[in-house]
This record gives sequence, C-alpha cells and structure tokens, in this order.
Amino acid sequence: MEAAWITPAWYVACLSEELTPGAPLARTLLGTPVVLFRDGAGKAGALLDRCAHRNVPLSLGRVADGVLQCGYHGWRYDGDGTCVAVPGLCGEGGRQARAVPAFAAREQDGFVWVFGAPNETPTRAPFAIPAPGEGATVVRRTVDMEGPLLAVLENALDVPHTAFLHKGLFRGNGGKHRVTARLSRLPDGLQAEYVGEPRPGGLAAKILSPSGGVVTHFDRFLLPSIAQVEYRLGTDAHFISHSICTPLDASRTRIHAVFSFRTRLPGWLVRPFLEPVALRIFEQDAVIVKAQADAVRRFGGEKFTSTAVDVLGLQIARLLKGGEPDPGWTRDLELEV
Repeated sequence: MEAAWITPAWYVACLSEELTPGAPLARTLLGTPVVLFRDGAGKAGALLDRCAHRNVPLSLGRVADGVLQCGYHGWRYDGDGTCVAVPGLCGEGGRQARAVPAFAAREQDGFVWVFGAPNETPTRAPFAIPAPGEGATVVRRTVDMEGPLLAVLENALDVPHTAFLHKGLFRGNGGKHRVTARLSRLPDGLQAEYVGEPRPGGLAAKILSPSGGVVTHFDRFLLPSIAQVEYRLGTDAHFISHSICTPLDASRTRIHAVFSFRTRLPGWLVRPFLEPVALRIFEQDAVIVKAQADAVRRFGGEKFTSTAVDVLGLQIARLLKGGEPDPGWTRDLELEV
C-alpha cells in the first residue's frame, strides 16, 4: 500500500507523560524507528533508533548523565545525535561518522512532537490546539487504527458513513435532509461547511443538545495530518474534536484525539454519558478502517469509485501527494441525519 504523507512536518510521537526521565522510549514514525529521551534538563530529544557502532537499537539502553547510552558498548549520544563518549577510547568520541541522525523535537499541548525529516531545522512550530474556552470540558484518548493515514483522515471527516456505521449513536434516526456543502481552501488545509443541517439524530447529539436548535457544522483538514470537526448546536452546545494523526508506517495510524465540549449542563454531569458513546464510535471506525485496508491488500491494490458526496477525501489525497485541491465549490447533498 502506497504511503501518502508529508515527511518534513511535525507529528505527535508520544504523550509528554509517557516520556519519563532516565528511560528511553521506542517509537515508529513514518515507518522509521525513533528513540525518544529526556536530557539532563528534561528536554525531549529524538534520534534514529540505531547505534552508529553496531546497529543495536538505542532504545535498549538508558539515559546516563543527561545523554543516551547504548546498552551494547556504552556509546553515548546527546540530543543532536553527536557521539560524546566511547568507553575505552582514548581521545574524543565526537567524529561525524559516529553520529546518528537527530530529529527536531518539541513539547507542546501535552504532546512530544517530532519533525519527520532528520537533521533539519523546522521553520514553523507544530499545530497548536485552540484553547477550549470558558466552561469547556476536555477529554483525551489515544486510538490505534490498522489503516493508512489517508483512509483514517477520510473516515474522520466523512459525513455520510455516520448514518449507517454509527446509526443510533450519531445520525441515522432523523430521515433524509437536503444540505449544502461548501468547500474552501485554508492557508494550511481545507474546510467543508455544511449549511442547513438539522440537529443530527442519535444519542450523542441528544446528550450534547437536548433542546435541539440551529446547527453550525465545519469539517476541516489541517496539514499534515489533523482532522478537525466542529459543531455548534443552538446557543448552548459547542463541540470540537481534533484527531491528530501520526502515520506509524504505510498501514498503521495512531490517533491522539482531543475532544472539547460545552453544554448547558455541567461537564462533569455530561461526560459519563458522552464519553462511552464517543469511544464506541471510535471502536466502530477502527473496525471498518481495518476491514477496508484488509480488502485493499486482499485484492492487490485500491480501486475506488467516488461521488459528489465524498466531499473531502479526494481533496485531502491531492494535498498529501503534493498537488492542489479543487476548492471553492458548493454542492447540494441529501444526507441521512
């Protein structure tokens, strides 16, 4: 399966709380083994997970005196990938041939972000999660999906499937309704606005906005790998989700999901009812994305037929493959709500 992602970009490698002092952490990013560790000042570093000496994974070593020490022969590396010590060697260890590739790393919003291209200096910061706003409740979850990045992103931003795969949980109980979809280009991605949409049927919408009201709905793709869904239901309910996707390799994607919601009722009262519904929706998506990926492999490749209802999927694919999307259009759709 062909990989579709952007290499020189920021991706979440782990949660900040997962990277503890003294213990290196192995991760796979864009199909590449990476080791994360904290230096003596607590700053996160990321190196290729392979010692320059005998190719042993550095993640099998330990952090000693603020640098990463290989568990085989004790070679030590700093956060820039420079070999700062070779036990038993008289003289300095820091020759270029003894260095390992380093990846820029930055902590932000509770995540450790790693730049996908080694030995490069990023010109921009990672995506910043918008502040949740006064009175909002925030829920975070990490979900692994057995599917490529493009399939996971399309699933997160695909409206029609929700009435069938998630029937009763989100959509599927309100009949058909004519909706206008407006696609526009953003500086760092794409936005689909759905106009004239009634409150979705299903349990989740009833929990968020039991009194109904006018719906404002935006789906956004933000480069390189973020799906953002925003709903305003009436004047009292606001829901925004960020699916921050990290392609582990060509066939596996990790989602760091951040949900923020505000309703007329207190968040502590709504969360115990809303959270199980959201997790069940994620489980259903994970099963269907895996089934899709398995079928693609079984038949030896992809063969898709798309229609006007597939609003964002093809446009995201163009962006990920280095092309330009075709934004600026408006379409009338008949959706199950």
